[in-house]
Amino acid sequence: MNADRWSQLPDFPWDTLAPFADIARSHPDGIIDLSVGTPVDPTPLVIQQALAAASNAPGYPTTAGIPQLSTAFINWAVANLGAPQDIAVLPTIGSKELVAALPNLLGLGAGEVVVIPEIAYPTYLVGGIAAGCEVIVTDSPELLTQRVSLLWLNSPSNPTGEVLSLQRLQELVQWGQANGAVIASDECYFELGWDAEPVSILDQRVHGGNLTGLLAVHSLSKRSNMAGYRFGMLAGDPELVNGILGIRKHLGMMVPTFVQNAAMAAYQDVAHVREQKARYHARRAALRGALTQAGFDIRHSEAGLYLWATQENDCWESVSRLASLGILVTPGAFYGEAGQKFFRVALTATDEAVDNAVARLANFA
Repeated sequence: MNADRWSQLPDFPWDTLAPFADIARSHPDGIIDLSVGTPVDPTPLVIQQALAAASNAPGYPTTAGIPQLSTAFINWAVANLGAPQDIAVLPTIGSKELVAALPNLLGLGAGEVVVIPEIAYPTYLVGGIAAGCEVIVTDSPELLTQRVSLLWLNSPSNPTGEVLSLQRLQELVQWGQANGAVIASDECYFELGWDAEPVSILDQRVHGGNLTGLLAVHSLSKRSNMAGYRFGMLAGDPELVNGILGIRKHLGMMVPTFVQNAAMAAYQDVAHVREQKARYHARRAALRGALTQAGFDIRHSEAGLYLWATQENDCWESVSRLASLGILVTPGAFYGEAGQKFFRVALTATDEAVDNAVARLANFA
């Protein structure tokens, strides 16, 4: 084991939040946890029924997944992402494991560069370090002098909710293809657009029919309340996806058959997505209004599952003051130095919890 490599890994961020969770729990009316984006609403019945119907699964699943799932996802991607019909697809065991493993699955290692956004989901960094790569933090990769092997994009962003424009995606794809970089776009919050409509890297307007080097990561965890099912999907450049499939076969990385059937049902049903989005829309409006009234400034947050807020002070000060009200939020420092003055508020709380949070924020001073 390369001890030096593992020593570069950051501390697990949620461990540092534990003392503030204790403060929030000590509130007379209990804790309202708005820190982790874990769905709290029921998994739709149509998905549960599909899971149950496929539960008699004595044999091993295939790494490539059942053909019907591939067809369902491709049909969904064509209709919702503007993707071409010839994308390659691969089911994954949730999206986080794919994000963490992608540099290794691409065969990257020492001397190669992985670029991540300035404010970013921490697993992009962890995956690069685990592969032994150099990780560079920038939102302007085209200004780098080093050769970039992998560029991570995240739109809508976790944690900021920022949406990359069609023009910006076109610029990055042109740069990446001209320089031989793989561009992986984390689009797990794609269907939660509020003030802006997200654009997929698979959209034909972005790449003009040239999928070379392009990968998109999707998830059913948030839009279908399936976080406990651990299902994700990788899609894009057939050469890259098929290469990753070959490696995953050797590693035995297979999504259970009944989970694949549940995922297929989720991609084929539109009604539950609309219902869940409406729930999040109402919670977002209530929390945004309460935070604004309490003196916080909401930045970006035009899509996704979070509000990105600040009072222009150190994020830990805001976290501490909110914890005293029994409200737990996530410090922006978890997502990089550029997030030091921000905190993230998740919309994943029950309607009752959100109403209570709104009432408590009225007393914020």
